[in-house]
Amino acid sequence: MTEHNVVTRDDWLVARNQLREEVQKRTSLLLLGAAGVAWVVTFERMRGMDEGPGTDLGGLGWYLGIWVTMTAAMMLPSALPHVARLARQVPALGFAAGYLAVWTAYGLAAYGLFWVGTTFDIGWLAWDAAGPYVAGGLIVAAGLYELTPLKHHSLRRCRSPEQTVGAFRGGLGHGLDCVGCSGGLMVVLFALGVMSLVWMAIVAAIIFAEKVLPRGPGLTRVFAVALVVLGIWVAASPGSVPRLTEPGGSSPMMEMER
Repeated sequence: MTEHNVVTRDDWLVARNQLREEVQKRTSLLLLGAAGVAWVVTFERMRGMDEGPGTDLGGLGWYLGIWVTMTAAMMLPSALPHVARLARQVPALGFAAGYLAVWTAYGLAAYGLFWVGTTFDIGWLAWDAAGPYVAGGLIVAAGLYELTPLKHHSLRRCRSPEQTVGAFRGGLGHGLDCVGCSGGLMVVLFALGVMSLVWMAIVAAIIFAEKVLPRGPGLTRVFAVALVVLGIWVAASPGSVPRLTEPGGSSPMMEMER
């Protein structure tokens, strides 16, 4: 009598777990590669364009292109653990698309505020008027936000993946949680110069530390104090803040292609 191979439940569970681990590994490599490419493109497009607080955002099309690339570079590494785990349940690309769609909406809202400010020529926001105080105040506000219940609730949800019913919808939900968690830190980037590669890297590192490192939630208090101190420093003596480009200064600039 010929013996037939019988697949037991244990064999099936082992094969399923191996498949899930392979999917998770490939998803991680894909997202890391996408983030790496986004950093390279961002560096090439933004190098030398930092005009400090109030940097001209250019035309909407140009801005959206650089904003999506920049947020992919900054946010995908911190979302990687979440997306990799959920890749067992939903398509990772659909999830990432929903996630970045939320950050794109955030960027559009920021562009709208910029358009209003430039259209109505609010003179008191000039750097030689109240500009440093406004920038410093925004940074202080972002530091205080680090201590709020909403921040900690959003951070907990960002760090703890939940079951999702669909890829894009799940990405939207996670994106909203992460805007609640990191939206204040992105305000800091706008206040210091949204085209600054240095401040972009610093803000991205803070976001990654809070969302991924084991002691991330405890670091929010450290970052809150640091941001409050930085905000006061910017308001009181902006010229002495390292790597802060003051508007109208002598930093070399590249011409924007619109």
